[in-house]
Amino acid sequence: MENTNNPVNNELENEERDFVVFTDDDGNEFELDVIDYFFHDGQEYAVLIDLSEGCDCEHEHAEGEACGCEDGCGERDVYIMKVVTGEETEEFMPVPDELFDTVAAIAQKRLEEAAEDEEESID
Repeated sequence: MENTNNPVNNELENEERDFVVFTDDDGNEFELDVIDYFFHDGQEYAVLIDLSEGCDCEHEHAEGEACGCEDGCGERDVYIMKVVTGEETEEFMPVPDELFDTVAAIAQKRLEEAAEDEEESID
């Protein structure tokens, strides 16, 4: 898996995407997209979203593309995981409770900066 220190924005379709398959408590598998990797205090973290979540609005847009309507249907759940790297594997673990608020604030700031950069590139 290729790590980057820059958040990935809507260019996901144009770049190689990093998918991770998880299994829930009921044995159901679900896939999340890694949209950013970052380090905090020497520990690597990943920001993940579910791009398969559909939009329920009636506007037309490509699948996996942000809707942009005012109904909030373009919003997605964001997951932050600690990345533990082995010899040949990466394991995604929950962020420890005592670090969650700090790590979540860093992830939010990075995503906001990426969104601002994208808006500036559009103008």
